[in-house]
Amino acid sequence: MITDKDSVTPRGAYPHTKRVGDFIFVSGTSSRQSDNSIAGVKTIDQMGTKLLDIEIQTREVLKNIELKLIQESATLSDIVDVTSFLVNMNDFAGYNKAYAEFFDAETGPTRTTVAVHQLPHPDLVIEIKVVAYLGNSR
Repeated sequence: MITDKDSVTPRGAYPHTKRVGDFIFVSGTSSRQSDNSIAGVKTIDQMGTKLLDIEIQTREVLKNIELKLIQESATLSDIVDVTSFLVNMNDFAGYNKAYAEFFDAETGPTRTTVAVHQLPHPDLVIEIKVVAYLGNSR
């Protein structure tokens, strides 16, 4: 069961999900955790240098999306469209590798991946928004 302690609150005046008929729209989601830490961030030296791991962040983003969908009685298999925002396209291979752990080309959703200048926190390297559709599976 998902509890409030598992939930990440929006950082603005918008809902995480919006249901319209059989469609569920999930707002842009990051790897931010319920304690406001960001998964996939490792401090690697005493100078505060950080390693931002795209594979860990991608997995955590998709897990966060999954939690939001469960709250709407949906699953990752209900996703029909994905839009991903990468801060650095050099991260594409790691992102693609982690993404493929959740979806495959034959049965997965359509996907668009775009580069962006920055995201709402300097430690974020990826944000994903999705559209799910319940009409085929319910």
